[in-house]
Amino acid sequence: MSVSVSVIVVNLNRRDLLQRCLESLWRQTYKDLEVVVVDNGSTDGSVDLLNGLTEPRLRIVTLDSNRGFAGGCNAGITRASGRYIATLNNDAEADPRWIEELVAGMESDAAVGMCASKILFYGDRKRIDKAGHLIYPDGLNHGRGSGEIDRGQFDRREEVLLPDAAAALYRRDMLDTIGLFDEHFFAYGDDADLGLRGRLAGWTCLYVPTAVVYHVHSATAGEFSPMKAFLIERNRMWVAVKVFPLPLLLISPVFTFLRFAFHAYGSIFMVGSSGQYAAECSRSTLALMILKAYWSGFKYLPEMWRSRRKIRRFATLTDRNFTALLFRHRITLRALTLGS
Repeated sequence: MSVSVSVIVVNLNRRDLLQRCLESLWRQTYKDLEVVVVDNGSTDGSVDLLNGLTEPRLRIVTLDSNRGFAGGCNAGITRASGRYIATLNNDAEADPRWIEELVAGMESDAAVGMCASKILFYGDRKRIDKAGHLIYPDGLNHGRGSGEIDRGQFDRREEVLLPDAAAALYRRDMLDTIGLFDEHFFAYGDDADLGLRGRLAGWTCLYVPTAVVYHVHSATAGEFSPMKAFLIERNRMWVAVKVFPLPLLLISPVFTFLRFAFHAYGSIFMVGSSGQYAAECSRSTLALMILKAYWSGFKYLPEMWRSRRKIRRFATLTDRNFTALLFRHRITLRALTLGS
């Protein structure tokens, strides 16, 4: 039976958070939905919890191994029947009107292919986690307004570059054109890759401030873990190779050099996110993970370049217009490296 919205929830060993996430979905005011939970090989009893539920809107997909966020989402999407695909992290709790507000945003304009939510921190509900995404000119994406106190500065419905897949809505027609999440990414940056492919194909992204989600943030991977740093750095390289216009791609190493210089300053003087990473793990461990990220990233560059050629087939924006779009929604170097 087809529904309007399929909500994809990917889970790995977070039974406690998953239960709270699902309860928020059963309370949604929008009723024409199904919830597809994809379990990535949990060993904490998550599957037993799911099998014990009698909710008719629940569909369960169990995987033998951890395929990451990207692979988990794809496994759910291929089994979903909705004309809209929502993604919600297992460490998130959705406001009862979350889906209703996103659908209203999606249906306000046929050109909208994605909708972004207002994501607040679960433990500090007056502080913004993300209100859509910005991008740095080397392919690194960052949450708009991340860490700011919510004073209503992001309470206007407006275009943003792309959504954070922790709480997003996608039009299936768009996914049918541009493809699903790239499973090479595993996690982090996969939503930026998907969103930028959508923008390159001519779809827009609408930020819906009344679609609110409360997010624990990095509950599975860890907020400042070396593995997270590895995935973020490797995957931002792949984002640039796959979708950036060639002139911007060629000069992107300059922006990366500047970013590393600011990161070094932040880690030495314990400022901003750079300082927080330095506090959580040793600088040598972090440097080693970054080197591994580049080794892994370069190893798959031929595959990313082949993907780039395929993406160009459905692109409708010119290089000039796409570059202008990226710079219109860019994050400053200081905010990216030394901000909260």
